[in-house]
Order: sequence, then structure tokens, then C-alpha cells
Amino acid sequence: MASEILLEVCIDSVASAVAAERGGARRVEVCSNLAEGGVTPSARLIAMVRKGITIAMHVLIRPRSGDFCYSADEFEVMKRDIVLAKQLGANGVALGVLDEQGRVDVPRTRELAELARPLSVTFNRAFDTTADLAAALEDVVRAGADRVLTSGGKATADEGVDVIARLVKQSAGRLGILACGTVRAENVAGIVERTGVHEVHARLDSAVADGEDRGAVVRVGAVAGFLHAAVNPRALPQR
Repeated sequence: MASEILLEVCIDSVASAVAAERGGARRVEVCSNLAEGGVTPSARLIAMVRKGITIAMHVLIRPRSGDFCYSADEFEVMKRDIVLAKQLGANGVALGVLDEQGRVDVPRTRELAELARPLSVTFNRAFDTTADLAAALEDVVRAGADRVLTSGGKATADEGVDVIARLVKQSAGRLGILACGTVRAENVAGIVERTGVHEVHARLDSAVADGEDRGAVVRVGAVAGFLHAAVNPRALPQR
């Protein structure tokens, strides 16, 4: 059943959020500047998305693009953005902080996670840039996050599927593994089946040439088709 697989759709507009919900997604992650990997969205966008949907809304907390080692000022911005996201009705936040050695910054991450409560906390793809994913997973657990967003340290979930499966086993229910990385209708069933994840993250948008929604927008049919593929045994790869 589709309800067994939670689909989180990454969005950067109200129209995309509404389409994601209509298509059957159970959560959106609100971001801006997706072309740069995503940064914290504006308060206006967060508020309008919250007004437009009833499903869970998570907000990306990332003060800039680039690496995930933040200055004291940037860290303060993250804290203020978390407080604002809570005030605007977010159900969760996605964040990631690394230290100067490129490891999970446990004290700072824990501080942000505690500030975010009772919201849900996802450790973002800063995780995939660490040198030792097994050690990073234990650090994320110690920091108090609820889940980690990962493609197994690879460019795509297909390439990282074996690593994701090992992370699911290692996590042993202590936190969730949210699979991402070019997850599409044609490969999602295989990724779910081979890794054992219960949550997947995708964009599922397409280009719009004209009209109000210029750029890219999530399509209702794309989300519905994705969820169908996720639970359709015929979509599984032949062995």
C-alpha cells in the first residue's frame, strides 16, 4: 500500500506544495534556490505553503550554499530561522552542521535539534559529504536527529543503494533513513526493496515555459505515478 512509503517532496513554491499534496505526498520540504542545492526559504514562502497544504511541512535551515561548516554568525542565523519556522507552523526542520574536519558537529547539531523541539529534525545531505558514513550515523544519533537524508554518499540513490541498506541495518530503528538522489518512478520500487527504507525524498518537478509558475513545478500526476511505482511489484527489477 502507498501508505507504507512516505514520500517527501522538495518544493520551492506554493503551487508545487499543493500539487505534491494532491498527488499523495505526505510531507514537503520547503527550500529556496534549489539550483544551488537549496537554502532557507523566506518567511513569506513558509507562511504561504503552510496556508496552502494540510500535510507535514519541513523547512530547510541552511543559511547559504556551499559547505556545511558555519561561522558563529551563520550559526546564529540558523537558530533564528528555526525559531521562525516554528512560529510559522512548520512540522519539522532539515539541517546539517559539520566541524572543520568535515565530521558531524555533534554539540552544535544537538543545540539546534533541542531548539527545534517538538518539531521533527532531519540531518540533511551534509551527511553524505563526511568521510565515514557509519561513524557519521552514530554522531547523528548522538546529536538527537530523527532521520538522516542520504544517497549513501554517492551521486544517486541507485549508486549508493548498498550503502543505504547498510545504514538502515546499522540504524536499527534509532533514527530513520530518508533515501534521496535522483529517486524517480522508474527506480523507486527497486530502491525501497533493496534498502528497506520507509521514506523517500524526491523533487518530481518539470519545466514550465510560461504562465505564473515559471521555472519548474511539481506535477500532481508525477507524484501519483511515483507513489504507484513505489509499491507496484511489477516495477521491481528482475533478478
